[in-house]
Amino acid sequence: MAIYTNLYLLVFLPLVLILYQIIPQKHRWKILLCASYIMYFTFSKKLVLLLIGTAVFTHYISIWMEWIDIRSKQEQAEASDRKQKTEIKKGYQARKKGVLALGVLVLLGILFYVQYYNFFAENINKLAAHFSAAALPILDIAFPMGISFYTLEAIGYLADVYWNRIPAEKHLGKLALFLSFFPQIMEGPIARYSDTADQLYEGKPLNMGDLNAGFERILWGLFKKMIVSDRLATLTGELFNNYKDYHGVMIAVAAVTYTIQLYMEFSGSIDIVIGSGRLFGVKLPENFNQPFSAQSAAEFWRRWHMSLGTWFKNYLFYPVTVSAPVKKWNRYARKRYGKYVSMLGASAMALFPVWIATGLWHGAEWKYIFYGLYYFVILFIGVALEPFKEKRNQVLHIDPNAPWFKALRILKTWLIIFTGELFFNARGLKAGFIMFRNLFVDFHISDLWNGSFPETSLHTADYLAIAGGCIVVWIVGFLREHKVDLREKILSSRLPLKWAAYYALILAILIFGAYGAGYQAVDLIYAGF
Repeated sequence: MAIYTNLYLLVFLPLVLILYQIIPQKHRWKILLCASYIMYFTFSKKLVLLLIGTAVFTHYISIWMEWIDIRSKQEQAEASDRKQKTEIKKGYQARKKGVLALGVLVLLGILFYVQYYNFFAENINKLAAHFSAAALPILDIAFPMGISFYTLEAIGYLADVYWNRIPAEKHLGKLALFLSFFPQIMEGPIARYSDTADQLYEGKPLNMGDLNAGFERILWGLFKKMIVSDRLATLTGELFNNYKDYHGVMIAVAAVTYTIQLYMEFSGSIDIVIGSGRLFGVKLPENFNQPFSAQSAAEFWRRWHMSLGTWFKNYLFYPVTVSAPVKKWNRYARKRYGKYVSMLGASAMALFPVWIATGLWHGAEWKYIFYGLYYFVILFIGVALEPFKEKRNQVLHIDPNAPWFKALRILKTWLIIFTGELFFNARGLKAGFIMFRNLFVDFHISDLWNGSFPETSLHTADYLAIAGGCIVVWIVGFLREHKVDLREKILSSRLPLKWAAYYALILAILIFGAYGAGYQAVDLIYAGF
């Protein structure tokens, strides 16, 4: 039961809303928790037990860490001198760190087993074959949908408890609901415990403001997915599946259209998720902020899949930057080579694990590892060149705020993004390199209209619908980038105008949405990560 299906939108979600509203407020969290496990069961069956087990395990690990803190304070209060207190604190801190390590290793171990074991086993076996070594078994492992999302949330929660940012949650049901809230379990966004846990558990009564905002956000998500993304999937599927048959401009079309498809699908599904949460008065974190307005690759990743980027920044990038090896490098390099080299080394040491993890998080394939390394190299080059940009602007008399210069930076960023997505969606790393090579073979713009364009089930009307949908989304994004939130203005407008906008969205989806004979609903792309 995916979030874009009629079963979810017209049956499951309304039923949960009704049950949620009619029972006493103190029990409403139970309705949300039951609904979450029921929905998860519909697409992962008995693997719902793993989700439940993750909640129980995470709960008791956090309680254990808090108990260590309590014992530490008690023994420090009984100590007779400062030295003894310091030794007690250090001893208990080491225990607490060991418990955190246990929790993180178990959670990551489960994720590694279900998502990465066969990938590593296959590659180890290829290497072992050269030495006549024993091969690792390839296992038939069931994949729990959304495991990457709820595992990162669980690890983030444990880290926050360890750093004393939040107290350990004593109520198992509250933590379980945070990890399994049904709209976001498949595709995120990845929330911190402090973001949503209290809202979910509060059981706030439904109100018209939240219902209007949620309904409008769901319609907006369906607009992007059904009118643009689901149609483009037909074209991108043809180009990527038969990549050896296409060259030049057709490869460029593949890269551009897949990037648009991915954005419309992922941001659209997140709109449905955020809208579903808003119906219950829960404000989930945003995941996109006009990413194609970015003027650099680094800015693009601050605007794209923001919850994942925030998680890596908080729980991987920052801890690495203050780790002992990085501090040691900084002290050594500053004395011997100066601040610039010290900064480059520290940046590389912090960025590399983040982008390797980002690549692996997306899937157990070499193309995803390459995708992570691609952005690592791009961002590292950006860091390395940063001190020279101001000098370049001075020498060439460039105003960095000039519209033409901003446009050039945006176009450069688009080229980086399109190239990355070409490899991201290629049918393997080798296929990605073949497509990239073919991009520069027989490149003729005329192929767009001289009959070389791939024949698919899409017709002229379909391409017009795609173009129209993209224009509408671009206008809304352009206005929002310039501090005009059209959706918020509609929500705060008079009733006739508000419902005129709703009906316009509904009619657009019904008339121009890709469904019915000849179309197949496209599965959520990020649900498989």
